Amino acid sequence: MILFPAIDLKDGQCVRLQKGVMDAATVFNDDPAAQARDFAAQGFKWLHLVDLNGAIEGRPVNAAAVEAIVAATELPAQLGGGIRDMATIEGWLARGLARVILGTAALTDPALVREACRRFPGRIVVGIDARGGMVATEGWVKTSETSASELAAAFADAGVAAIVYTDIDRDGVLSGVNVEATAALAAATDIPVIASGGVASLDDLRALKRATVPLAGVICGRALYDGRIEPGEALELLAEAA
Repeated sequence: MILFPAIDLKDGQCVRLQKGVMDAATVFNDDPAAQARDFAAQGFKWLHLVDLNGAIEGRPVNAAAVEAIVAATELPAQLGGGIRDMATIEGWLARGLARVILGTAALTDPALVREACRRFPGRIVVGIDARGGMVATEGWVKTSETSASELAAAFADAGVAAIVYTDIDRDGVLSGVNVEATAALAAATDIPVIASGGVASLDDLRALKRATVPLAGVICGRALYDGRIEPGEALELLAEAA
């Protein structure tokens, strides 16, 4: 199981939100590239990036910070937030990102996701962010009437590299990961699922490892930044055989 450290970008800074509320941002580093180098030095093998401003505005906003991160390390990085057309997908992949994450577009423009998967195999991830089990879009500002499992099923044969499943009610509040909902989604699809939202301790990582359905990875943010999870211990735990 891959442990993805999260670098969430707001106004060019590395922040963490609580339940996706932009006004509830805590700044952890005003130099995202330096944060990326720290994560590389700690032994992580991937980076998970989010353009928070972009998710709301529907276009890339923190491009300079993302480019600085990509240039700062050799770690593969995946990015979500404000990626809603083919030109933006192409642009980000050309600038060195390993994968892009399509969230709002997955709900509003499924044909774009399918075409992107065809053109860029293995490099397109679907982000499913759920509030009460229902998919939220546009930086979590709007909640749809589509369930997480329904959206996942829509891309069963599209060639999606992975699904990032975020429980919004758990995100950034250190309340524990929603293992049951994440495992249920993983059981409903053959697409690899990455858990996100609420990871607060090594016990949460252990619980994800014990999930009834194997998970491809887990994203961790605030607990890494505030020291609740020690990177070396977490990486060792997830590297152990189940």
